[in-house]
Amino acid sequence: MPELSPLSYLVLGLIDRAGEATPYELKQMAVQASDLWALRHDQVYREPARLAQLGLLSETREEEGRRRRHFRLTEAGRRALQEWLSEPTAELPELRDPGLLRLFLGAEPVALAAVQIEAHERKLREYEQITAEQGEELPAGMRIALDAGLAHEREWVRFWRRVQSGE
Repeated sequence: MPELSPLSYLVLGLIDRAGEATPYELKQMAVQASDLWALRHDQVYREPARLAQLGLLSETREEEGRRRRHFRLTEAGRRALQEWLSEPTAELPELRDPGLLRLFLGAEPVALAAVQIEAHERKLREYEQITAEQGEELPAGMRIALDAGLAHEREWVRFWRRVQSGE
């Protein structure tokens, strides 16, 4: 079987959680993970068909109307997802931060910090709103990942405030 990518596992996991999904519904669900993994929406649309060709998803098509494609996990897809989930990873995240890159290459720190503080505070408020509105309803894994996002944004705000103050 060809090697599956993190996007493959995201699609398998979202379909597993939903039971069944169209590519459009997957795109809508993938927004929840977009802060965890960089996604191109065209990839999310194409990946279910590829996974179906590999036997990891089954596909049905509506007979009338828009003839949307609906995908469900096969037993092989469920096994592949469970195997992947059961293997802890020591991989570190890839940091692709335009602000840090500019700082590294000599941007004016105080001006850059002001913009970065505003951006990270905005993202922090977004995560806090999600926590307030859905926190208790979220599955445990999503709640824990959200907690990591909150901690991450709080640390970036603290870091950029130190840069702004010249520490």
